[in-house]
Amino acid sequence: MRSHENVLKDALKDALKGGRFLSGLELPLCGNKRRLIQFVNTCNPVFITVGLRLGVENYYHYFEQFGLLNKTGVDLPGEAGTIMHKMEDMKAVELATVSFGQSFQITPIQLATTASSIINGGNRITPHFAVKTSDRDGTEIERFSYPVSEHIVSEETSATMRMILEQVVENGSGKNGYVEGARVGGKTATSQTLPRGSGRYIASFLGFAPADDPQVLALCIIHNPQGVYYGGQVAAPVVRQLFENILPYLGKMDYN
Repeated sequence: MRSHENVLKDALKDALKGGRFLSGLELPLCGNKRRLIQFVNTCNPVFITVGLRLGVENYYHYFEQFGLLNKTGVDLPGEAGTIMHKMEDMKAVELATVSFGQSFQITPIQLATTASSIINGGNRITPHFAVKTSDRDGTEIERFSYPVSEHIVSEETSATMRMILEQVVENGSGKNGYVEGARVGGKTATSQTLPRGSGRYIASFLGFAPADDPQVLALCIIHNPQGVYYGGQVAAPVVRQLFENILPYLGKMDYN
C-alpha cells in the first residue's frame, strides 16, 4: 500500500504539469509559471489541484496526522479548537477551498505548531511556556516535559519544505521578510473574511530562521488592514523587524 506521503508527492507532480478542472472550469496554473515559482508566489490553483488529487480521505489523514483536529495542549487555559468541515460533508468545492487555506479556522498557536513540525524534521512538539520551577535561590525544583509526536513527515520532506519556503522569501511573495545576513523561510497568506464582498481581509506571514536549521519562528497576523492588505506587504515586514533583533542575539547572523 502506498504511503500518504507518496500520494502527496504524486499529487504535487501532477499539479505542476498543467491545468485541472473544478466543476468543469479549467484552473490555469498562474499563467506560464512552473514548478517552484508557483509555490513561492502563492499560486492558489496549484494548491487546489494538489487537494483534489489527494482526495478527501487523504487530505483528512494529514489534518489528523498534524494534530489539526485537536487542541495543541499548550500550558495556558482557554485554548480554542479547530473549526473544520466534517469529512462526510466535504465535496469538491470544500476540498478546493480548504486546500488553499480558506473555509476552516485554526488558532495562531495551532498554525505555528504545525508549521514547526513541518520544518524541524517532522516532530510535533507541544507548545509551552513553563520550562521549570526554581526556589528563590535558583535551585531547580522541577523540570517539565511535554509530549512530542515524531515522524509527522519524513526528514526528506521537511528539508524540501525548508528549501521551498526559503525561496518564498528569497524570490517570492515573502520578499519583505528578507533579513540581510540571515537565511529566512516563510509563507504569506491573505484571507477573505465574511460576509463575502465586504472587502475585509486577514493578512499574515509566518517566518522562521535560519532556514537551514530553524531556531526561531514568528507569526504576524493583521486583521482588516487598511489600504494594502496582502500578507507579504503588511505582515512580512513585522516579522523581518523581529528577526533583525532576535537573530543577532542568538548569534545567527552572517555578515560575510
